[in-house]
Amino acid sequence: MAESKRDYYEVLGVPKDADDDALKKAYRKLAKKYHPDANPGDKEAEAKFKEASEAYSVLSDPQKRQQYDQFGHAAFDQGGGGAGGFGGFGGFDFNGDMGDIFGDIFGDIFGGGRSSRARSGPMRGANIKTSIRISFEEAVFGCEKEIEINFKETCASCHGTGAKAGTSPQTCSKCNGKGKIMYTQQSFFGQVQNVQTCPDCNGTGQIIKEKCPDCYGTGYKTVRKKFAVPIPAGIDNGQCVRQAGRGEPGINGGERGDLLVEAVVSQHPIFKRQDTSIYSTVPISFARAALGGPIRIKTVDGEVEYEVRPGTQTDTKVRLKGKGVPSLRSRNVRGDHYVTLVVQVPERMNQAQKEALRRFDDAMNGITPSEEEKPKKKGIFK
Repeated sequence: MAESKRDYYEVLGVPKDADDDALKKAYRKLAKKYHPDANPGDKEAEAKFKEASEAYSVLSDPQKRQQYDQFGHAAFDQGGGGAGGFGGFGGFDFNGDMGDIFGDIFGDIFGGGRSSRARSGPMRGANIKTSIRISFEEAVFGCEKEIEINFKETCASCHGTGAKAGTSPQTCSKCNGKGKIMYTQQSFFGQVQNVQTCPDCNGTGQIIKEKCPDCYGTGYKTVRKKFAVPIPAGIDNGQCVRQAGRGEPGINGGERGDLLVEAVVSQHPIFKRQDTSIYSTVPISFARAALGGPIRIKTVDGEVEYEVRPGTQTDTKVRLKGKGVPSLRSRNVRGDHYVTLVVQVPERMNQAQKEALRRFDDAMNGITPSEEEKPKKKGIFK
């Protein structure tokens, strides 16, 4: 009875103002999930599939949807046209949009459908990926590297046809040169026509009777080929440089894929990188930290002079603006170099150095700025 049926919008899980694309997407998802051929023997799945198909059949038809929106299930209770007769599947319309969706469903379940039809046309070749090691400085400033890869060139003997010299490919008799064949399959809904790539010619539409002895009928020969690859300034470890048209050959006249060259950046003994920033640590003496003065700091651009302020504490951070890594978008825009100053304490001293340090300790009365509130104590070497 109509009263026992769920609301069609609720069945598909869409709002009442859902457009055609939303209806189709919702139904496609449910149909694939509950399709009887994907759930053999599952009566509950079969019932849900029938319910979703009935809902979509009504809501996808503008006239039926208008009637349903106005009268609900009562609009189809007379058993004549509309959605009546949904007890079996004879009332479903498999043409147009519904047929297109079922073609996708059967393609997913049985291996046919759109994906097979697409293979009979021109297809772009696959990408090739390789890697190249570069130094930290080469990653920062860019460079040009030469790589050598296995590359499929058009066979000079057959000029890419794959046929022996003096012969030519023939039209496939199984598909009549179309590269695809139609076949009929028995399903839950009866007989359904589907499309698949021709198994004899693999979608090319041609059969090679006598294969080229140089390329064994492939139309290509694999050679070792060298390419110059420009490495852009600012590239980071793991990023790729794309070389268009240097990948695998296309199928049925499709364009070549691309060559992806991954940068493997060697670690630097001093510098560490994060995005466009560079980090390093520079040791300074206790005297330089206390009195201040110039020090030399290594950067990717060479050494620069920096004036240490008197009383500098260990782990003080210094920023060298514009001494970092260039941006990949613009090599004129660079990050910064951050330096951590670490005050070194001598591990070994001779007698004269020890005496000098004792005199310094006496002069300071054994008090450091952080101990001004503490009781006075004798020198550390007494």
